[in-house]
Amino acid sequence: MMARRRPSSRRRTPKKKKTVLRTAKARGTAIARSLGLSIEDDRLVGGNVSFVETPNKGGDLAPRYLVFHYTAGKSATSSINWLTNPESKASAHLVLARDGTITQLAPFNIKTWHAGLSHWNGLSGLNSYSIGIEMDNAGPLKKVGDQYQPWFGTLYAEDRVVLAKHKLDDEPRWWHAYTEIQIQRALELAQLLVRHYQLQDVVGHEDIAPDRKRDPGPAFPLEHVRAVVLGREEEEREGYEVMASTLNIRSGPGVEFPSVAEPLKRGTVVVLLEKRDRWHKVELVKNGDIEGWVHNRFLAKA
Repeated sequence: MMARRRPSSRRRTPKKKKTVLRTAKARGTAIARSLGLSIEDDRLVGGNVSFVETPNKGGDLAPRYLVFHYTAGKSATSSINWLTNPESKASAHLVLARDGTITQLAPFNIKTWHAGLSHWNGLSGLNSYSIGIEMDNAGPLKKVGDQYQPWFGTLYAEDRVVLAKHKLDDEPRWWHAYTEIQIQRALELAQLLVRHYQLQDVVGHEDIAPDRKRDPGPAFPLEHVRAVVLGREEEEREGYEVMASTLNIRSGPGVEFPSVAEPLKRGTVVVLLEKRDRWHKVELVKNGDIEGWVHNRFLAKA
């Protein structure tokens, strides 16, 4: 159970350039074509998709929203086992594994139990109004020596974590990183579901239950996904602060790429252009002509 915190005010950063958004839309369309998912009789059809029915469901659903979650579990398999266990009294429509495979637990026209006590846009009890996607991700972590540990004890290396401040919290902390294929498939799923069911919005559990939940968390680019899927410009770009004494900014997402400018100093503020599991593409706030890739381990939300 996550500790309750009061929502903090959000610092505004400059609006994202339209050219960035158009590039993201084109990328999302290409992903959708390559993976070839579709919906037939309220079931997902396509490559790396399976169906395991959960007993934790009930009632007809005419969805209006899409809600993203993280599982906070050890693996996709363990989470599927839990969400199909009658004793859990919990479920979701889809579980998205770290390798991109998808398991559907209930048809999209049947209510699942993923939202709990929740409110959004004047509605209460979002189970009755939304499709839920659970992404295999451990959630928040604590540092143990040179590794990072979730509540269930598994240790992760530093290349699988992100230091970031949740929009509802006051201080940054460590989070389990999502994989690139997870983010790609999440984007495709959101595009498909919004289009098929004419959904009104794409939100996180943290949005509909901010007093209780922090998922899918700051390691997942929810604002970017929402903007791409709904065809909107992001109202604000995420601002990050450099936490290392110096940080190389490179022409591509890896140490094999050359630097594009002098190393960034501690405290330099950048804004996010593209998020990946280990590397982020950023732009300098005080010099919009400089953009490049930095390792996300050395960034914290401003």
